[in-house]
Amino acid sequence: MSAAPHVPVLLEEVIAALDPQPGDVVIDATFGAGGYTRALLDRGATVHAFDRDPDAIAAGQRWAETQESPPRLVLHPHRFSEMLDVMTSVGLARVDGVVMDIGVSSMQLDQAHRGFAFSADGPLDMRMSQDGASAADFLNTADEKAIADVLYTYGEERQSRRVARAIVAARPLETTGELARIVRKALGHKPHDKKDPATRTFQAVRIHVNGELDELSAGLSAAESLLREGGRLAVVSFHSLEDRIVKRFLREASSTPSASRHVPLAAQDDPVFSQVSKAIKPGEAELERNPRARSSVLRHATRTATPAREAA
Repeated sequence: MSAAPHVPVLLEEVIAALDPQPGDVVIDATFGAGGYTRALLDRGATVHAFDRDPDAIAAGQRWAETQESPPRLVLHPHRFSEMLDVMTSVGLARVDGVVMDIGVSSMQLDQAHRGFAFSADGPLDMRMSQDGASAADFLNTADEKAIADVLYTYGEERQSRRVARAIVAARPLETTGELARIVRKALGHKPHDKKDPATRTFQAVRIHVNGELDELSAGLSAAESLLREGGRLAVVSFHSLEDRIVKRFLREASSTPSASRHVPLAAQDDPVFSQVSKAIKPGEAELERNPRARSSVLRHATRTATPAREAA
């Protein structure tokens, strides 16, 4: 099997940003259902694909390109924050491109038993790697303040204390449906209201359980170290917290410090990225095909010859 079961968001724009050539080595840092990888392989690139979800890796192992000699698809069952160490271990110090599609995958959202969504009832899990503490573990054991802080910081939930109080009062929680009902009741949600307030809580808990924002920062730094001069970075994010991290990273990585008599010239580094794009969003045609693409944002940039920053 080599066909991807879905078309990822902003596919044409991502491939245009990476501009893969036959023989290029590109990292798909978030393999998922393999949509970007399929397009990269079709352009003649060799892809090193990362995913901490064992289900994604197992599905990818059925792709014909993993069996070629040498393989044009190499799967790595690791977090993308580990890609510098992993690529170094397989003898590849530089790559031509890196694509990152941040957050939960469509495949994960559509599987009720993974517990990422409340569209269908399932266990309160949300673990991308399928190991470690689950969402239920966190919500059933953390104190009210810790839960409120997570909801406020990662879900931008303005009534985080009210929701946290309701969660603690209803413990133990076991299913996604239970959590969604508790949040709706706490916030006075009406069935005809346009946006379900449980969305913010689910986002916050998922980000916390999977350490997603720290993972993103570490992944961006790893990409900076791995990309050759002229190599391309393309990052798709789905909410403002992620996009702010990407935007700030690229702004700092592409700016030349202004001359100051207080800073020695030798300490002023040249930019490590150039040709930084503005935010690119899906067009109306894509939104009609895939409503989930609505909040997606692509930013891309090109690596310069400047050495990677320390712990960027």
